Amino acid sequence: MKKSLSIALLLSLTAFTHLAEAQQTLRLGVDPTFPPFESKAADGSLQGFDIDLGNAICAQAKVKCQWVEMGFDSSIPALQAKKFDAILSAMSMTDKRRQQVAFTDMLYNTPSALLAPAASKLTTDVATLRGKTIGVAQGTIQETYAKTKWAPEGVNVVSYPNQMEVYPDLIAGRLDGSLSNAVSAEQGFLTKPEGKDYVIKGTLTDKKIFGDGVGIALRKGDEANLKMINAALAEIHKNGTYDQLTKKYFKFKVYP
Repeated sequence: MKKSLSIALLLSLTAFTHLAEAQQTLRLGVDPTFPPFESKAADGSLQGFDIDLGNAICAQAKVKCQWVEMGFDSSIPALQAKKFDAILSAMSMTDKRRQQVAFTDMLYNTPSALLAPAASKLTTDVATLRGKTIGVAQGTIQETYAKTKWAPEGVNVVSYPNQMEVYPDLIAGRLDGSLSNAVSAEQGFLTKPEGKDYVIKGTLTDKKIFGDGVGIALRKGDEANLKMINAALAEIHKNGTYDQLTKKYFKFKVYP
């Protein structure tokens, strides 16, 4: 009898330990193809502003960060399937996405930009884009904007698995331009040797499509993680950690 009780107690303690360990880990989904927000270093490790920000949030909340790589276009279905707890991958908070997920407080807000050869006469005016081919990353707000506003006006919008796959076709001349996040275009391409002949032709703002800045997406009803992340985010703003991280990556304010 005593032996049975001991085994039962051991199993209960083991289950409790595993539950406690699970609650101490925050699994964050990320698509590391979007520098300077998220990308891979030469050694394969994750790097970027979102990575540092996520690690800072976890440290403040006293939980372990576990990063799970995924394709951005499939991130919300993967979240719903519980492959991770939250998406931290430069996801803009749009009304359409709010129907599917819950968002934390805003992380940052940056504009979208049209990237094209410096010699090109393209602008964000759709009249200059008719008959041209513009590359976008699948599942992004830039894809939504281009397909909603430009495609019906005669612009050929081509979607790619991620933004890093757009640039080779842009360089090869198979694309006339690309619509992407302005910071990613600037730091992920224009500062590189291959981007020397390209410029940002204009930026775009459209609150209905581009949303209210970037947030961390969670499953609806996950109040525990939502409160934990928002509390940690507020604290790293208060203690100066957030400002230190932004200065590491940006030359201007990304938080209004």
